[in-house]
This record gives sequence, C-alpha cells and structure tokens, in this order.
Amino acid sequence: MRAVICNAFDQPETLTVETVPDPGAAAGEIVVEVHAAGVNFPDALMVMGQYQVRPPLPFTPGGEAAGVVVALGSSVNHLHVGQRVVVLTRTGAFAERVCAPASAATPLPAALSFDVAATLPLAFGTAMHALIDRAQIAKGETLLVLGASGGVGLAAVMIGKALGARVIAAASTDEKTALCRAHGADEVINYTTESLRDRVKALTNGLGPNVICDPVGGDLTEPAFRSIAWGGRYLVIGFAGGAIPSLPLNLPLLKGASVVGVFWGSFEQREPVANARHLAQLMDWVVDGTISPVVSARYALDESAVALRAMLERRVVGKVVVVPTH
Repeated sequence: MRAVICNAFDQPETLTVETVPDPGAAAGEIVVEVHAAGVNFPDALMVMGQYQVRPPLPFTPGGEAAGVVVALGSSVNHLHVGQRVVVLTRTGAFAERVCAPASAATPLPAALSFDVAATLPLAFGTAMHALIDRAQIAKGETLLVLGASGGVGLAAVMIGKALGARVIAAASTDEKTALCRAHGADEVINYTTESLRDRVKALTNGLGPNVICDPVGGDLTEPAFRSIAWGGRYLVIGFAGGAIPSLPLNLPLLKGASVVGVFWGSFEQREPVANARHLAQLMDWVVDGTISPVVSARYALDESAVALRAMLERRVVGKVVVVPTH
C-alpha cells in the first residue's frame, strides 16, 4: 500500500509517499481501508516534532480516519469485515490502510459520508469536551469563539448553538465571518478591521461573554480575556496563532473568572466512555441536520504536505481531508 512517511522531524514538505507492506491485525485490532483522513493542526506539529507527543521515527501522520473494515484480529466480535467505521488512530491515517485498536472504531450510520465522519473525532470532539465538560455551558449563556472559521472554532460555533448558547464568532476576514454566520453564529466580529474588545462590549451590553473558546492564542488572548463576564470561563484549547501568550493573573482575580485547560487527547484516553458518548451525539446531530460539518478541500496522499502547510498558515476553513486513491 501507499502511505505518507515522516522520516525526520521537519517541515511538512519533507514528507514522502512510499510503498510499504499492508498492515496486519493483531488480537483486538482491525485494519481499515481509508476513504478519508481528517487533517488537524496537531498533525503538522507532530511532523515538526513540536507536539506534546513525539512518535518514534519513521511514522505516518494522521490521527483520524473513516473507511471500511477489511481485516479483524482475534477477539474482535463487535465489528465485521465490510463495516463502515470512523476510527481514532493518533498516527497512521494518511495511508491507504491503517491498523488500530478495535475499541477506537465507531460504526457509521448509513447517512454519514466518509468525508464528514473523518472530521468528527478530533475537532468536533475537542469542541464538545470544551463546552460540555470543561465550561459546562448553559442554555442562554453567551459564547465567544476566536478563530471561529477553523476546524475547532467552527465546530464550537455549531455545538454552542446546538446547546442553546448565544454565539459570537470572531475571525480574520469577512468571508470567514460569513461562513460562521451561515453555520449558526448570532453575531460576528472581523478582528482584523474591528476592535475585538469594543465589539464584544457592544454586543454584550458591557457584560461580556460567559465562555470564551480560544484555539488561537497569540495577541488575541489578553484583549479577549479582558472582555470576559464575571464568573466567565476561558477555554485554552491551542495556539494556532503560533505564540503561547502570557496572561496577567490579576485578570482572573478581578473578573472572578477561570482559565480552563482543554486537552482532548488526554480526556479521550482517560474517559473513553464519555468521549464515545460525545461522538454518538455528534453523529446524531449530523444525521438530523443540527450541525453541518464543512469539508472545504480534499487532498490526495501526494498532497498531504500541501494540506498541512495550509493548516499551519491558517488558510483552512472548516476541515480538510486526505483522500487516498481507491
């Protein structure tokens, strides 16, 4: 089979596509023929050796995939060959086939496409964990989403609306804010042409948002936090903007607010039952139209580096997928 290979921690352009042996399924494992693999910011960081986890070299990037089961290891009884599944792989998804624990696979409803299914575990799973478990957002509260047109950001916009929040989406262009409004945002802010603090103040009658979802970091963090409501929760999700910001600790004190860390990867490992419940809810919402994940581009295996570069440069709207040739 063909697979994307990272032979050294470096820029995405150093990745190669190589012919490697097909994987086999050991006890408790399955092999999935990949029809679509989600592309995420951590994939790019992992290739460059800048993620919390550094897999042994060489490795194939790609943390989530949707496809068809083609082989079962012993003791796998709840799945069958030919079944459509989405699987959390952590690495290995940018390939024609991937081996993963059977426990990491979830059967797909017939109405759910491979492309959309491949976008759900990481980005939407992160947003679900952030808003439900970490923020405990309540119906009627106001949610501000930074980087709202990206994978996690747009997921947070949709999920926030599904949970009954009033959603303010902040992004860097009018095209991106229009996308957010089309997917449920009640209000939008272009923080390139408008003052984030002034607009948030005006849109919340000076009260501020109850929850702020921040997958961006960088220069937006402090002005956003200064806008938070009394008793608000600031969700630290990632640093797609590049810089890890410093926050004066008098600000949480003065606002009676909380800085809340969101590390979905650790949550998924520590609380798999809760994570599976979130994924099941997400699939139900997609099928009934409550949320509509955006797949804005599809890349061949040979274009994986292009997809990762677009992710690093924050040119991706919604989600993109790698689609191996079949």
